Amino acid sequence: MIQPLFEHRLTLAGYETRVLELEGDGAPIVLFHGYADSADTWRQTLALLARQGRRAIAVDLPGFGTADELRQDPILPQLDDFAADAVAYLGGRRGRRVIAVGNSLGGCLVLRLAERHRERLAGVIAVAPAGLEMSRMLHLIERDPILSSILALPVPVPSVVVRAAVARLYLQLAFAAPSSVDPRIVATFTRHLRHRATAARYLETAHRLMPELHDPFELERIRCPVLLVWGDRDRLVFARGAQKLLEAVPDARLELLTGIGHCPQVESPDQFTRILLDFTGKPVAEAA
Repeated sequence: MIQPLFEHRLTLAGYETRVLELEGDGAPIVLFHGYADSADTWRQTLALLARQGRRAIAVDLPGFGTADELRQDPILPQLDDFAADAVAYLGGRRGRRVIAVGNSLGGCLVLRLAERHRERLAGVIAVAPAGLEMSRMLHLIERDPILSSILALPVPVPSVVVRAAVARLYLQLAFAAPSSVDPRIVATFTRHLRHRATAARYLETAHRLMPELHDPFELERIRCPVLLVWGDRDRLVFARGAQKLLEAVPDARLELLTGIGHCPQVESPDQFTRILLDFTGKPVAEAA
């Protein structure tokens, strides 16, 4: 039976946020997006999981999408609390162990969840996780002449102009084959960045976040199964950074996707979801 997707509001760790939720069976799956993205990045994955009758949620992280803004405190601890509360919500009263999946910043969060809350997790899938070996992402964004000009203009800028500039950067940086990305996905991404003030706030968040991502892990604390998923043409977080985790975590492996960029869940949703389902189908996924 194909499960319907419900969209609703929920408060997690004190932040009101948007949740995309599937009822269903199997090990519950929680999906965390990356910097400047939203829960919408997982819509194709959720549609495929719905056909399999799987239980899953995707959430807007604080500071992004339609969630409450972050406080003026260190960012990763705020996101850690939020992610832990999302896992607790999905695990329910029975405390079911959850599969945590995250892309980029979300990938960083699921690895940190594995360090701190392994008793709540059946396993984690970190998709091009931030914090291992990153490009100069902020430099790439800020040096873009179109976006920098828009942010510097002393007059109001129409939302269509802001969205077009954001779309151009999104396609250029996140994907190996931009022409293959459904325009509807791009439109959904830019919907949350249609105002110049929002774009400026996201850049300010990036400036605060980057120092925290310099060395965010204690990988030796991870004791649950870990799958790294990476595109071999990722320009933002380099796949060679996987080696550090593979050496530190005994039960970890890497799935390297050929011809794919930073967001496999968007660029190759069928392949990505097959990998996810194969991982969740392992007997160890429900082990004590």
